[in-house]
Amino acid sequence: MTTLSPKPHILIAGGGIGGLAAALALLKRGFDVDVYEQASELREVGAGVQLSANGVRVLHELGVLDALRALACEAEGKEIRLWNSGQSWKLFEVGVESVERYGFPHYLTYRPDLLAVLADGVRREKADAIHLNARCSGFEQAAQGVTLRYESGGIERLATGHALIGSDGVHSRVRQALFGDDKPVYTGMMSWRGVIPMEKLPARMRRMIGTNWVGPGGHVVHYPVHRGEYMNFNGIIEVEGWPVESWSAHGTHEECHACFDGWNADIHNMIDNFATPYKWALMGRAPLATWSVGRVSLLGDACHSMLPMLAQGASMALEDGYILGRALDAADTDVVQGLARYEQARLERTTKVVLGSAENGRRFQSRTLADAAAAQEYIDREWTAEKVRQRYEWLFSYDVTAVPI
Repeated sequence: MTTLSPKPHILIAGGGIGGLAAALALLKRGFDVDVYEQASELREVGAGVQLSANGVRVLHELGVLDALRALACEAEGKEIRLWNSGQSWKLFEVGVESVERYGFPHYLTYRPDLLAVLADGVRREKADAIHLNARCSGFEQAAQGVTLRYESGGIERLATGHALIGSDGVHSRVRQALFGDDKPVYTGMMSWRGVIPMEKLPARMRRMIGTNWVGPGGHVVHYPVHRGEYMNFNGIIEVEGWPVESWSAHGTHEECHACFDGWNADIHNMIDNFATPYKWALMGRAPLATWSVGRVSLLGDACHSMLPMLAQGASMALEDGYILGRALDAADTDVVQGLARYEQARLERTTKVVLGSAENGRRFQSRTLADAAAAQEYIDREWTAEKVRQRYEWLFSYDVTAVPI
């Protein structure tokens, strides 16, 4: 086995946000890295991503924050709105306050923009690091290395390296090979998402804030992305019998309107202006107790898929990638020890986020919110400044450069 550097050669299955962040973190530390991505191009279905200060810090450390800043929206704040009346409460400031408290702003971003910025960073370090049309089909590991099997152009091919990282998403082939099939359970909730041209919305809605509508059995989050040119919409509602876990399943405007029957007119205005309504089932998975076996480990959704109620999925993947780079660097050529260090550094935090996301979902969708008077009392109780700090401070203050490895 040959490498382009004296450090180990790392294979990464999956070229999403976490896989590319890991590749960039490792390349910057002198590792040779190859990323194998099944898609024919690095393009995700358009959707929004919130990046709190902990995730933005990673982009700064990876040297790509300036590129993203030119495309993203810096959040000025967040607010809660009541599902039917539209009554609003300020949740917390995330503009100047985020920088003052955590060192970095809170960005509202477009997933394809974030992916492109990371891919450009990887290619600056190694022009041919990303291999497209390369679908992971399995692997074998031995005492000295790992062989990845992948399909490309209808042909099974092989790639060899010193370690393999499965960053291949919620349906991870690498995870299945390590630990068998997981057993996802339908949460009883489905998500509707869409991207709306900002000029189609009333001027009063074109604000640089994140809005969270809370209601009985459902909630809606929307915020601006891509320099403020679009509004990203994600509406989650309790529905029986929709077990399809796919980001690309199409629904209809009529179905989406029906799911939010009785909700405020602003919600239906946004639904009217989706180009395409997408829908997917929200599946629950128990956090894994371990991620690594020998020279193979997992990253991002492959090992800690979470519901979107804390808006931390992308930031957790970014953190994983950066900590992986630190851990393997600290272990020098002993990749088995490096992967063990990585897992130890990340397991408790990501498990806490998985569980906290599920808890926040229940909070957003309490049946108490059906009654206006009870809703006022509920929001006053659940979103006090102290409770908000308890739910978010530990998330936002995390520093990937300082946590022990």
